[in-house]
Amino acid sequence: MVGVTGGIAAYKTVHLVRLLVKEGHDVHVVPTADAVRFVGLPTWEAISRNPVTTSVHDDVARVRHVALGQSADLVIVAPATANSLAKMATGLADDLLGTTLLATTAPVVVAPAMHTEMWRHPATVANIATLRARGVVVVGPADGELTGGDSGPGRMTEPEAILEAALSLAAAADLDGCRVVVSAGGTREPIDPVRYIGNRSSGRQGVAVALAAADRGARVDLVAAHVDDGVLAAASIHPRVTITRVGTAKELADAVGSAAAEADVVVMAAAVADYRVAEVSPRKLTKDRSQTKGMTLDLVENDDVLAGLVAARRDGQTIVGFAAETPAEGDTLLDRGRRKAARKRADLLAVNEVGWSVGFESGDNAVTLLDAAGEVVATPSGTKRAVADALWDEIRDLREKTVTKR
Repeated sequence: MVGVTGGIAAYKTVHLVRLLVKEGHDVHVVPTADAVRFVGLPTWEAISRNPVTTSVHDDVARVRHVALGQSADLVIVAPATANSLAKMATGLADDLLGTTLLATTAPVVVAPAMHTEMWRHPATVANIATLRARGVVVVGPADGELTGGDSGPGRMTEPEAILEAALSLAAAADLDGCRVVVSAGGTREPIDPVRYIGNRSSGRQGVAVALAAADRGARVDLVAAHVDDGVLAAASIHPRVTITRVGTAKELADAVGSAAAEADVVVMAAAVADYRVAEVSPRKLTKDRSQTKGMTLDLVENDDVLAGLVAARRDGQTIVGFAAETPAEGDTLLDRGRRKAARKRADLLAVNEVGWSVGFESGDNAVTLLDAAGEVVATPSGTKRAVADALWDEIRDLREKTVTKR
């Protein structure tokens, strides 16, 4: 359930609801009367795909003002104004949202949004302390530009970060106590101090895999090749994620190999360069027009990081690989995936098609999961977080079947 109170940041909550629906959740929106002055009921109904009301007098036969709270698995209040936080702290229930919050035993997440002076006021500080003492999770607020040209702490956290916090709170703890290593992003092999050989991987899928594991209770070592700070934002503040930055394939192999020594599961989601330049120039290579135009680079093959992890695998350890493929004519994604699965010998291989407009730099993905024998075990698709959760479902099931038999 998503509660919406009367602040201009309500427009951002529309995107939050959309993200939750895309993740497959059944979302019921409960706005206050003031909230619908910013975003109307038709918008909430269209985005949530459920009827929306602000009144405790609607759907009386179902006792809606209690039923919503009783049936919720998770409650998010965004934006949470200073007034709404005060009412929550004192237990006031003068509208549908107030009664719903009193009736629920589900985890509650609030995303405050207000001007800086209101956020820093002793009353708000005390109310936040009271709510935190009751177990309410407070996300934000962020420090940034506010309505009216002001700037400072009080800006509502972005919907994506609220979603991550909410999913973390609601996730099953089926990986509690598990040590996990995940690699993400694309390696960069230097040509000279300025240029490099790289790829288009954004690291989004690998980071989603790391966050999904951490949200389910695992301790995660995330080895990040080239990944933008924005993509890493949620992982960088997660209490169960440790990030190690690397650049080249060799650096990634060393970092993953070191972390894997104590890991229960290793997921190689990074796009690792197959080749590196044989001799890296200490200075920038420049054009010399007195010679023939063009340049030839001598490339040497990098070690296969995934195959090395499989060869060094200790008893009880699960190794998972990713394979980005562009099938040629007469070939299929499954054919290429099965050939790679036979070479790599990982416990699971996630095969996904990539191209100019597919796979890379996108919020969505579609993969085919193959087991060690090359058999299809699942074909998850959707957001990269949804794919990550589906992957961990398969890893969990596989470990339940096989770890004790090794």
